[in-house]
Amino acid sequence: MTRFTIQDVSRQSGLSEPTLRYYEEVGLLGPIARDESSGHRRYSDGDLDAAQVLACLRAMGVGIEDMRTYQANRRRGQEAAAEQRDILLRHADRVEEQIVTLRTHLDYLRAKAALWDARDRADATDEAEAQVELHAILPRLEATFR
Repeated sequence: MTRFTIQDVSRQSGLSEPTLRYYEEVGLLGPIARDESSGHRRYSDGDLDAAQVLACLRAMGVGIEDMRTYQANRRRGQEAAAEQRDILLRHADRVEEQIVTLRTHLDYLRAKAALWDARDRADATDEAEAQVELHAILPRLEATFR
């Protein structure tokens, strides 16, 4: 069984050393074996795999409780497949909502830039078109603030 240092796992997972320690403390990882002589953490291949899964979940905005459930379900295997699917789909829906919000913000920024570009060029026709576009975007933009 390969043993990795906390630095190795941090580098390979993208999680900081304090985050790895915290994840062990709250039960998301481990228990992590310790070197008998130094007391330093020694991560197994399975621990590294779990850390990499947690890093992916964290990057997607999954919270600690859902991470805990996800990790427990990984150990349960197929019997937890439906719950795993539901966790992932719930977060996929949240990400989809974020994409819609970001698309609206992007549309607004581009329309606003087009307005200022038209003003810079003193093009009244383009400025009027940009104003129309901005007014069309405003209701969607305001909805993102609620």
